Amino acid sequence: MSWEAIRAYDFRRAFERVTSGRLWRWGCVVVAGLVGGWLGLALGGQVVSPIGPADVTFSLTPQWHGETVVDVAPLGQLAFDTHRAPLRLEATISDIRLAAAEEMFTDPESIGRMAAGIGQDLRQGITDLVVRALAAGALGALLLGLLLFRNLWRALAGSAIAVLVLAGAGAGAAATFNPSAIVEPRYTGLIAGAPQVVGSAEAVVDQFSQYQEQLAGLVSNVSRLYEATSTLPVYEEDEAVVRVLHVSDIHLNPASWSIIGTLQRQYGVDVIVDSGDLTDRGSAAEDAFAAEIADLEVPYVWVRGQHDSTGTQRAVESQPNAVVLDGDVREVAGLTFYGAGDPRFTPDATRINLTVREVAELGEEQAEEVAGGREEVDVAVLHTRAQAEAFDGVVPLVLTGDEHRRSTILGDLGTRFLVQGSTGGAGLSGLDHGSGRPVPYQASVLYLDAETGRLQARDDIDLGGVGLTSAQVERHIEPDPDRLVGERPTAPESGSPSATPSVAESPTGG
Repeated sequence: MSWEAIRAYDFRRAFERVTSGRLWRWGCVVVAGLVGGWLGLALGGQVVSPIGPADVTFSLTPQWHGETVVDVAPLGQLAFDTHRAPLRLEATISDIRLAAAEEMFTDPESIGRMAAGIGQDLRQGITDLVVRALAAGALGALLLGLLLFRNLWRALAGSAIAVLVLAGAGAGAAATFNPSAIVEPRYTGLIAGAPQVVGSAEAVVDQFSQYQEQLAGLVSNVSRLYEATSTLPVYEEDEAVVRVLHVSDIHLNPASWSIIGTLQRQYGVDVIVDSGDLTDRGSAAEDAFAAEIADLEVPYVWVRGQHDSTGTQRAVESQPNAVVLDGDVREVAGLTFYGAGDPRFTPDATRINLTVREVAELGEEQAEEVAGGREEVDVAVLHTRAQAEAFDGVVPLVLTGDEHRRSTILGDLGTRFLVQGSTGGAGLSGLDHGSGRPVPYQASVLYLDAETGRLQARDDIDLGGVGLTSAQVERHIEPDPDRLVGERPTAPESGSPSATPSVAESPTGG
């Protein structure tokens, strides 16, 4: 078609013909069906079903990111990436039958019986929800169609469209359902309830094989909290697992000590590892800040960051529970640690001018020393990624900080690198990061096998809110905890880069 013919074409009249014709009418029917189905689902897509000792309200709503959410108000919410279809399945604890809950806690065999029947309870609840959701969506689309078109056939067509869309989304959720997602929850809510609601990561060492058992454990934890909300149960200790609290970049923020102490008590931590930058300037006036370490009830493993001076290091060393590593190998809480301080010191221009390549070369020398040593190291602790990257294939786990943003990568030779965010919210500098929002307070609880020293799982914790009482906890299971270290894996980890982080010739966030 020529340009003159296009210009001569009457687009306005063509549009009027389309909008006044069948295509426009059917488009309106489809939109009415979708909107009416959504309204019906929002108003009537809920059912109450008994699950173990609890009465659970299930609801279904459209959402781009498919997930299952367990609401344990007032403590918070658990979210699981159980499916990929655009549906959000929410389960809210409506009531706890105290008699059934007390029987479960007094009779150890009752949890096993609950695990045997909980799958059937869940299937029945989901079946009832699907039926109810389809009926509510169909009715909502029908009523809206009658209101808009005043035509029964168009209204029925809109209702059929709503049912087909809901059924298709439900089929997609069923086809992509991943029951193992329950072992990797995301928790948002009060920090005091996080360990109990998320559940025991010690069970990860044994790798639950039955979905019903995992769900039974979750229901048991939630029921126990509701049954005794005034005195939360302690997080059960297990000699088979060593719990390590990884913190970093406190930057002279006094609020960090309250956070660290709370996490240490709530999670029953065995050892705290700090990967540096305790202070801002490393001055003598800041040395008193290290005295708070003595109030913590467990060993405190520390390496010097680029904002920490040798004076800061001496102040930390003077604390009775501190273990300062500066080219040393030490055994703490049954784990063998190697650590080394950052060779740079920000206030000293002669040392801060060391290039990233020079820091990396020092890391290579230190990695060679560890590789040739007599002791097998479980965890290496350094402040910067540049200094740490040479340890790929030398140790199973490397902990660093410096970047004020949490990240992780599995190296080519099997070493897991964990970069911690700032447990001090980046200190005063965290208020001026250009985003208009302060840097979150971040820490992680690591679960390592006491026998092998290998990482099994971790809980990544982000803190915020008034008084730092709210938390988001995201659990991650180590996919291959017993992998070989020092040999290239046959396949890269899913969703992660396959190579060790490259060294960039630029300064880090410090």
